[in-house]
Amino acid sequence: MLDARPLDALAAVVEHGGFGPAAQALNLTLAAVSLRIKSLEEQLGQRLLVRGKTVRPTVAGQALLAHVKQVRLMETDLLAGLRGDAARAGDGWQSLSVAINADSVSGWFLPGVAPLLQRHRLLLDVVIDDQDHTHALLRSGDVIGCVTALAEPMRGCVAEPLGVARYCCVAAPEMVAQCRTPSGAVSPHQLLALPAIIFNRKDALQDAFLKQHFGLSQPNYPRHYAPAVDAFEKAIELGLGWGMVPEQHLPGRPGMQELLPGATVDVALYWQHWAREPLSAQRLTQAVKDAAHAALPQKSN
Repeated sequence: MLDARPLDALAAVVEHGGFGPAAQALNLTLAAVSLRIKSLEEQLGQRLLVRGKTVRPTVAGQALLAHVKQVRLMETDLLAGLRGDAARAGDGWQSLSVAINADSVSGWFLPGVAPLLQRHRLLLDVVIDDQDHTHALLRSGDVIGCVTALAEPMRGCVAEPLGVARYCCVAAPEMVAQCRTPSGAVSPHQLLALPAIIFNRKDALQDAFLKQHFGLSQPNYPRHYAPAVDAFEKAIELGLGWGMVPEQHLPGRPGMQELLPGATVDVALYWQHWAREPLSAQRLTQAVKDAAHAALPQKSN
């Protein structure tokens, strides 16, 4: 059976970014923290941390960190149940870490889970990442659930289908006009001569649009980067470039016009989470599924 003290030391080192800050947080000496982690590594027969300029967990360390997070949440739920709802009302708030793509956070996610968070005194620790990369944070134990494009459940996890994030290629009306030939068709050559607005360097939606609708693989075109939803869409409305915007963001936005009406890029989204969830995480999972099913088109079989 694993001793909780070295596990807490391991979690503290990773959460606080080093042995010194972990020692301060645990009110221990640096040597004591180091000794606890060393004893845990000897017990398990493998390294748990990669020590260097920055300290990061190994694969085994990531698995243990996920275990620590699960145990902490389960203990919180257990104590709340033993004390009763009346006692729980005076308790502190419980935090749940999740990884979500920016469009989902600003669109359907927060409105959908807000009533649950308020009713059960839950706090969200949201990590923003591209939907093709959020699952890495679940694998590492940094979060208890993620909105991801990965359909295959990771080890120890469940992948719940949420629906389809539908993206349209849009630009300011004057830029759309620059992309059209005299016959009214969109010219790929003229489009690629104009800048695109890219959310960040992980964003591949523009390339997916060009591949899917024009048959272009890895084309070269000028790019602006705007890693915030409001700034991204404002840049498009200002005529700085063309970009991919969620379909539900378009109504009432005359500053954004579709280049190819009806030509979308659909990204199937999933909620990946631990197979064994504490009650608080179970409630969040249900709220996420309900919110997505109400807001997103469902994937056709």
